[in-house]
Amino acid sequence: MIPTSYPDTSEMARLTARMLLEIKAVHFNAAEPFTLASGLPSPTYIDCRKLISYPRIRATLMDFLTVTVMREAGFEAFDNIAGGETAGIPFAALVAERMALPMTYVRKKPKGYGRNARIEGEMTPGQRVLLVEDLTTDGGSKISFVDAIREAGATCAHTAVIFYYGIFPQTEKTLGDHGVSLHSLCTWWDVLAEAKVQKAFDEATLADVEAFLNAPKEWQDARKNS
Repeated sequence: MIPTSYPDTSEMARLTARMLLEIKAVHFNAAEPFTLASGLPSPTYIDCRKLISYPRIRATLMDFLTVTVMREAGFEAFDNIAGGETAGIPFAALVAERMALPMTYVRKKPKGYGRNARIEGEMTPGQRVLLVEDLTTDGGSKISFVDAIREAGATCAHTAVIFYYGIFPQTEKTLGDHGVSLHSLCTWWDVLAEAKVQKAFDEATLADVEAFLNAPKEWQDARKNS
């Protein structure tokens, strides 16, 4: 079923944050920071992969993501839904089902044997493709996936994610310069606001997380050099 009537953007963001907190997909730890893929420290970590194990939350968020894309990009804007390997694959399948569209997925790199393909499934030249992922930080992995889609002869001008960090100002510019618009449900700011309402973490942790969100590079540099 294609969802058409849902809460406004701010309420969907709040509810998304609430659901992520409820299933403990959100982790705050300023005392023992997490290490990001970049090697830099962070007091925040989110695991959107947990969502696939919660059917009611999973279904609600996929409805939210589908209606967000249709509101912002158009109701007839796409011919194919592609998931990024690996976290984006289940979410792409669920969005494709709701939009009654073909689904494909994009490998991070060619598998090195057989067809040596990066695109799995049926993607044809000229198709307008929506790239679906679980989250984005700086947008770098999205560009790699978009390039693979374009190399296959299709077009890709939109990517949709459940969670967008929302603290690195260059992200949307990086994607925009590559001709890609970003659609998302919530950011760290939405999660922090809901965590404060729910008192999900102690005040000292929330204060340190807020300090990080306001100046992530400075927060990381201070701990990297300590």
